[in-house]
Amino acid sequence: MSALVPSAVREISDGYAFTGPALDLGAVLLDGTAYAEAPVRVPLAVLNRHGLVAGATGTGKTKTLQLIAEQLSAQGVPVFLADIKGDVSGVAAPGEPGERTAARAAEVGQDWQPRGCPAEFYALGGLGSGIPLRATVTSFGPLLLSKVLDLNETQESSLGLVFHYADRNGLELYDLKDLTAVITFLTSSEGKEELKGIGGISAATAGVILRSLTLLENEGAGAFFGEPEFDTAELLRTADGGAGVVSVLELPAVQNRPRLFSTFLMWLLADLYQELPEVGDLDRPKLVFFFDEAHLLFKGASKAFLEAITQTVRLIRSKGVGIFFVTQTPKDVPADVLAQLGNRVQHALRAFTPDDAKALKATVSTFPKSPAYDLGEVLTSLGTGEAVITVLSEKGAPTPVAATRLRAPQSLMGPIAPAALQAAVDGSALAGKYRDAIDRESAYEKLAARAARPEAELVPDPAPAEPARERSPERSSGRAAERTQEGGGGLLGSLMSNPALKSFARSAGTQLGREISRSLFGTSRRRR
Repeated sequence: MSALVPSAVREISDGYAFTGPALDLGAVLLDGTAYAEAPVRVPLAVLNRHGLVAGATGTGKTKTLQLIAEQLSAQGVPVFLADIKGDVSGVAAPGEPGERTAARAAEVGQDWQPRGCPAEFYALGGLGSGIPLRATVTSFGPLLLSKVLDLNETQESSLGLVFHYADRNGLELYDLKDLTAVITFLTSSEGKEELKGIGGISAATAGVILRSLTLLENEGAGAFFGEPEFDTAELLRTADGGAGVVSVLELPAVQNRPRLFSTFLMWLLADLYQELPEVGDLDRPKLVFFFDEAHLLFKGASKAFLEAITQTVRLIRSKGVGIFFVTQTPKDVPADVLAQLGNRVQHALRAFTPDDAKALKATVSTFPKSPAYDLGEVLTSLGTGEAVITVLSEKGAPTPVAATRLRAPQSLMGPIAPAALQAAVDGSALAGKYRDAIDRESAYEKLAARAARPEAELVPDPAPAEPARERSPERSSGRAAERTQEGGGGLLGSLMSNPALKSFARSAGTQLGREISRSLFGTSRRRR
């Protein structure tokens, strides 16, 4: 290192001199000057210790995600990115050289070459051009669904009872209509008898839940629930050449449903947690998952929900998964979760209001002490593409705080052309597997069929009820016909008033079945 490099920069640089494989983030920045001789890096082996990327709007958080994602992919690590604004798809295409890119590369000592990554593009429920991501209601579980529906703790408990009943009695909850049918049955005189001894659901609570489900479906969110359900193992794939596949979930079409997409991201993590085996600390993670707009997940969350998030974050690292929460300030993340985020990239913060000043002070307090910087001053003066960084060393100790001028992404810094995106989706091997929705027999049809049969035919079945299955045993390639919508006076209304349901209730009560095993979030465990 040159003798002209200040001693403070030397000391910081020594803290980032790792021997194993690492990602290159940028160069140490001091008094407005970037020192290319002092690279700032993060060891690949500690990325399962999670991280935080924070900063005000327009400070470069998205480009930081892109920079980290493309380097992970190049080293064979799959990545999941949520594309909130619709500009992350460029990770699949080589970047475009230009004067600003060349200048940034020279400042930080980067050998910049245009390079894209192998990518898959997804869309929630098919609302967008990507491959549809769906989950069955059974798999999603009562805790996550309560978050989507904004239920209070009493309503959340009642919804859990509905799932418990459906699980025990072979009533598969694949979509929202299935759940509506079971709730309506359980609040009828026949259904109330079934819940004796294990609790009950008040008409008022059931009404709130049913109205929330109707609103959700009217907003078009019903498309997110159904089959074929997405297998989260798809996120762990590598391309033929060994590069990690970057999975991009496009979300612009559902920006007006922030609670839904943030909770859906949590479902993906919960499913990965319960399906992956324990592997301990690897030399590189199996997957790095970027959780964008993280504050939406925590805002208004119940105590049980926060406890489940905290435990999932704490334990999923031993399964080889690293999580980066992306938000504006560390205050957006609960303290118990923040304490587990060992790698920090903090972009600029603004202090225009008293609340901003309070958030700035809180952010400074979450960093290690730094003799080289006045962090309060630095965090308000950083430019776009600059950040304050501290990560875990190979020994698990925090590195010195480093103001950093970040490298430029080598992939396209912007969206790819719509035609190119559509071609990538159409050419994907997953398109035929997930594109077309299917509609198998489930709780709605079973309750309707029972109600339509004469009472004399409704006798207890000798065999236990088959449990609700959250994964289809066969995937139909044809599009199922849409179900006919029924109002309160239609099929569902007659279903609940039919005297034959009394016999069905007795029959269901004798079919103890095998209740679905559920995880921390109440999500169902998949049986392979």
